Amino acid sequence: MSSIVIQLLLIGFAAGVAGGMFGIGGGAIMVPAMVLLMGMDQKFATGTSLAAQILPIGILGAMVYYRNGNLSIRDAVYIAIGLVIGNLLGALFANQTFVSSEMMKKLYGIFLLAIGFRYLFFR
Repeated sequence: MSSIVIQLLLIGFAAGVAGGMFGIGGGAIMVPAMVLLMGMDQKFATGTSLAAQILPIGILGAMVYYRNGNLSIRDAVYIAIGLVIGNLLGALFANQTFVSSEMMKKLYGIFLLAIGFRYLFFR
């Protein structure tokens, strides 16, 4: 097995564990790993992350949460509707010619800093 395949499998595994634990994965794990560790272009990594999530990857983890009373199917359906629309609009914006990969990296960094700041200093 090539080292690239092993890296991709490890990135997917790490994102899967983080997804099961925290409900994150694509943006917080896969995209930075592909950009920083594998040298992928920001837009290419984002597209690859979205494609990897097309399959129902969270189904087994969601079943565990559901069995333990920690999941609202109604709320999940509403979020999924928002995700479909949001993914489309975000992808359309990110792929405009005036939006560079460098700009995407900076916007993404600001987003992560804002989330981290909120988690660290506010309840």
